[in-house]
Amino acid sequence: MDDLAAAGFLYLGGFAVEGDSTVPRLSGGKAPGALFLIGSTGPSLWPHLTRSPEFRDGAPDPLDRYTKRILSASAIDYGFEALFPFEGPPYHPFQQWALRCGGFSRSPLGVLAHAEYGPWAGFRAAFLSAGRLIDAAPAPEKGPCESCADKPCLTVCPVEAISLEEGYRAGDCRSHLAEHRDHDCWTGCLARRACPFGRDHRQSAGTARFHMDRFVGP
Repeated sequence: MDDLAAAGFLYLGGFAVEGDSTVPRLSGGKAPGALFLIGSTGPSLWPHLTRSPEFRDGAPDPLDRYTKRILSASAIDYGFEALFPFEGPPYHPFQQWALRCGGFSRSPLGVLAHAEYGPWAGFRAAFLSAGRLIDAAPAPEKGPCESCADKPCLTVCPVEAISLEEGYRAGDCRSHLAEHRDHDCWTGCLARRACPFGRDHRQSAGTARFHMDRFVGP
């Protein structure tokens, strides 16, 4: 799946489905044999998105529309079927699937952290294959959070919206951003940027602003 990189996407892993009830059947009613997780990071996707017609046409949801156009076509080319995290309800359990792929761990930030990409890997699609294509694997590789002793993500949020006890309090975060539109948080979540993993894959300030605008609203 190396050709996905030409459009800003990357392969995040996969697993043999083996009757997993969280994975839907294929359109013809047959159980899928394998699931492949497709994602992106800020540096990988942003340049491609900003050159796309979806980004320039002024219509809502340019990222979702760009993702669906590119990855639907890629899935057809591979003979797969594509599922997207933004289509629902019901919504598919992408975080659960990522943990099965390996390399991910749950983080206090509400997102999963990856051994290579840190907290910067976004889930864009899952490709379902009729064939198995992947051997049954042992227990998935663990992600980075369990081995992170310092956990700097817990100490830098200006409104303490992140804790081990309560996780991520999105309402506190959104209220702070809405009231302080010139704060450094708008160039990227300070807690996320403090993560020592995946620093080469951090979002740019422009990417962060794009997502913050949609998180907070007008």
